[in-house]
Amino acid sequence: MSTILDEILSQKHLEIAAARDRVPFESLEARIPSAPPVRKFLAALQSAERPGLIAEVKKASPSAGLIRPDFDPVAIARQYEVAGATCLSVLTDEHFFQGHLDYLRDIRQVVRIPVMRKEFMIDRYQIAEARVAGADCVLLIAECLNDVQLHDLYGYAQSLGMDALIELYDLENIPRVLATGTKLLGINNRDLRTFVTSLEHTFRVQQQIPDDVLLVSESGISTNAHIQRLRSEGVGAVLVGESLMRQPNIGNAVRELMGTT
Repeated sequence: MSTILDEILSQKHLEIAAARDRVPFESLEARIPSAPPVRKFLAALQSAERPGLIAEVKKASPSAGLIRPDFDPVAIARQYEVAGATCLSVLTDEHFFQGHLDYLRDIRQVVRIPVMRKEFMIDRYQIAEARVAGADCVLLIAECLNDVQLHDLYGYAQSLGMDALIELYDLENIPRVLATGTKLLGINNRDLRTFVTSLEHTFRVQQQIPDDVLLVSESGISTNAHIQRLRSEGVGAVLVGESLMRQPNIGNAVRELMGTT
């Protein structure tokens, strides 16, 4: 049976083929030297009080539908930064999440904190696009990539000076993710095939992760009690989008979530 993730990946292959027709890979790479300088995403999280906050700019999702009708990505990013977010994550998928790479490009021009392109990455082309747009980090999802792809995309991001947040859900993917040498690992609490979410999944995965790898807990985080629980277990960072995006005052929502009011 086809899952939501299968549908998304099929769409990505079509989008990348169309993008390559418009702008060949070599032409895209030629633009990279003119991109904004890389800001260190992992280093920012390592130096932040735990857990650091990766605040997400996210308009919609397949599971939740439209999350924020009055969506102004630049204004939202500014509110996140002022409220104390460590880094930003920007959804760029258009078909399923109503995002756009231009959102990231515009945000990167007005904030001082590192920015990640959150996308379903399956090709070097998408990483080059991200760097040209000013992204400092990219998301790689283990469930979307075989071993060759995972190592290749991780290595390519590093060659451009970028960090890569490698995300996993299935415990069986832990050894192959750690084999890349990554020091930044995301634990998705939401199964991308069923969209069922459980915060406890972070702690199940955490037991198998070395101490020198910074863990990012993703999805299902909406209260300060969640943050306190993650902090008590030594989780390095959280990625939060939907619960913040639904609040009238995003800055206040960040401060309440992180306990900095």
